[in-house]
Amino acid sequence: MRLGIDVGSVRVGVAACDRDGILAYPVTTLPRNQNESGDDTADLAEIGRLARELAVIEVVVGLPRSLDGGEGPAAAGARGYAQSIARVCAPVPVRLVDERLTTVDAHRGLRESGVSGRGQRRVVDQAAAVLILQSAIDAERATGFPPGHPAATTRRRPRRKG
Repeated sequence: MRLGIDVGSVRVGVAACDRDGILAYPVTTLPRNQNESGDDTADLAEIGRLARELAVIEVVVGLPRSLDGGEGPAAAGARGYAQSIARVCAPVPVRLVDERLTTVDAHRGLRESGVSGRGQRRVVDQAAAVLILQSAIDAERATGFPPGHPAATTRRRPRRKG
């Protein structure tokens, strides 16, 4: 079982998949809760609780890149949030995967299924999390390799000679 996370500035969408890693489904939308110092609290605690309750083997977090592949403030925020998830879900690995246009695709899918604009706000983050997780498990099945890259990696500095 895996969790998929769509990180937003106001809400966090959460999805899960079946034990065989075939089909992703929506779980919940969490409000982003921050304490006085700006640290996320209740939402991260809930993600940690879900990870333990569902006995997940991996958490996949969407990394919002721009169309040219660059990273802006939203990507930096997702990276930081993924590292926080890694702390609350340790030792479960957390991976970052490219999520370009998933929210756009989620809105389109909801609209096509007849969900009103107002109704979309409540579930679009879950739908985006489903798309993130489904694309990750599909990519892993197709290639045999985990998608994206670990969230908790640190870049090594080159060694100085001499």
